[in-house]
Amino acid sequence: MFTGLIQALGTMKSLGGDSWQITCVSQSSEIVMQDLAYGDSVAVDGVCLTVEAVLKDGFIATASPETLRRTTLGGEQSHQKYASPEHSRRVNLETSLRVGGKVGGHFVMGHVDGIGRMLTAEQTASSWEMTFTAPEAIAQYIVPKGSIAVNGISLTVASYEPELSQFKVAVIPLTYAETNLHYLTSGDVVNLEGDILGKYVEKFLYPGNQHAKAADEITPTFLAEHGYL
Repeated sequence: MFTGLIQALGTMKSLGGDSWQITCVSQSSEIVMQDLAYGDSVAVDGVCLTVEAVLKDGFIATASPETLRRTTLGGEQSHQKYASPEHSRRVNLETSLRVGGKVGGHFVMGHVDGIGRMLTAEQTASSWEMTFTAPEAIAQYIVPKGSIAVNGISLTVASYEPELSQFKVAVIPLTYAETNLHYLTSGDVVNLEGDILGKYVEKFLYPGNQHAKAADEITPTFLAEHGYL
């Protein structure tokens, strides 16, 4: 589990097959590397990957076929495109949340729901307003003023236009400067993960689900019995 607060920037390049090498490049990389160990989980652009080998300034991880299918690590962001150092790309890095640690963003699982695209990025007096597309698989979890993870970054949805499958976020200058958002250009793909709370609500309410409950059946007593209060 992660919080969506990016700790460092890195570069990611293909080693062939399912293997990737992630190298820390930002000044804050010691936060990621200080006690990184074999088997640890690291969110790489919002994708939870397992450390298989620790390097001097990074680590090696493997992406499963499901991960390649659902995230920007597959498809357009293929091994062939990122097989050489000059074609490595900048990625956001965050180590897993420690028990008792601060949750400054929201609960991010590192399980990407789908791929969106950055449409526009406009600088305002106090922030950057960025607009993204969202596939149907994640659109149902987008709620104005709710949380969404974009390339692993915890952001608040400023507005949502379901008829266009688009949402807008306001990004403070610090987040824009310290993450790979400032490397994005119109049309670039991003990893999107909806808020886990919305998925649990859907589990109870979605028609056809054997565990679904009618809205009037979800009472404080029902929630307490199932560990929500």
